[in-house]
Amino acid sequence: MNTLSLPIRYGSLVVLACHLLLALPTASQAQDEPESAVAFAKRSSPVATFSIVGFDPVTGEVGVAVQSRVFSVGNGVIWGEADVGVVATQAWVDVSYGPKGLALLKAGFSPQEVVDSLLAQDPDSLGEGWPKEGRQFSVMDAGGRVATYSGPLASEWAGYRIGKECSAQGNILAGPAVVEGMVKAFEETEGHLSYRLLAALDAGQAAGGDIRGMQSAAMLIVKRGGGVWLNNDVVLRLQVDDAENPFVELRRLVDIAARQREGMRGR
Repeated sequence: MNTLSLPIRYGSLVVLACHLLLALPTASQAQDEPESAVAFAKRSSPVATFSIVGFDPVTGEVGVAVQSRVFSVGNGVIWGEADVGVVATQAWVDVSYGPKGLALLKAGFSPQEVVDSLLAQDPDSLGEGWPKEGRQFSVMDAGGRVATYSGPLASEWAGYRIGKECSAQGNILAGPAVVEGMVKAFEETEGHLSYRLLAALDAGQAAGGDIRGMQSAAMLIVKRGGGVWLNNDVVLRLQVDDAENPFVELRRLVDIAARQREGMRGR
């Protein structure tokens, strides 16, 4: 046997082991690795929120507004398209319900048919980690017809109320008075749809709102050609992503938008 063979092989193994150790992530590196969407879903809480969808038969505008104790709630919950309708998707939220719901409305489905179809097509791929039966969403078409679903696994208190040309829904709320107050406020408030939606959010918060508190709010109103600029179908798209009381800023923006509309009419 070659007396040099053992040290050389041993040395090669040491070098190989060192390379392998260097390739392994340190504890801090492991912590910095991005979390998968599945892992995040399984450890996260539902998007606790309350929202309102509403229609103004005088102007033909349709809109949706939302408030939640989560950051930037408007990014995933509210959806809308002129001559089509609006969707609010929340609780154990599947964001794809928004664009899919609008596509189904555009294809001629009624709001109730959209609700039924979305649930039927939901693969419930995460099961207990993000349950299909925990979904909560509302669909309103461009004519004001509405259908809403609140799954049995949506976190308590969860539910909805459908009123005249509106629907209010929410989860992890103080109780049914939240959505009942929202519908009442929407129906009794006069003026532009933005102020009626805002009044509904205010009433929901006054009744206890999201029991975890406040953080973000958003509003979207659409109508074909209803914007202040040429070929603009978005009447209003407002988002307050992080605030102690997001309604203060949301109301300020709604007031600015109202002045802008009045200014454009004066031209």
